[in-house]
Amino acid sequence: MRFVILALVLLISACRGDETLRAYGAADRVWTLTELDGKRFAARATIEFPEEGRISGQAPCNHYFADLTVPYPWFETGPIGATKMACSNLDAEAQFFKALDAMSLSEVLNNTLILSTPEGREMVFKSGG
Repeated sequence: MRFVILALVLLISACRGDETLRAYGAADRVWTLTELDGKRFAARATIEFPEEGRISGQAPCNHYFADLTVPYPWFETGPIGATKMACSNLDAEAQFFKALDAMSLSEVLNNTLILSTPEGREMVFKSGG
């Protein structure tokens, strides 16, 4: 009986497929942050979706990575890990990570990725194609 239950659980999870932002148009692209809360973001920051349930990218100073823990259109990361290099853009980096951690909704429209919150915060990313 345990074997049958285990087999059913594995079968159901295998059929589910990728329900993350990656499967809805964000995969295989480097997304560059262009706006944060309606203002141009002057530093360079990117986000990528390298595999199901993962994000990574380059913040203004450091490379970062995290788990993406909810299905599309929701956006929620696990703890964000990052390298620890110092640079002149640490303030922009802190602003980027604080905003990324607050985002809860996502939308992909062609070459635009929008992360947002119900309170009106927004991160707008663009990809090359």
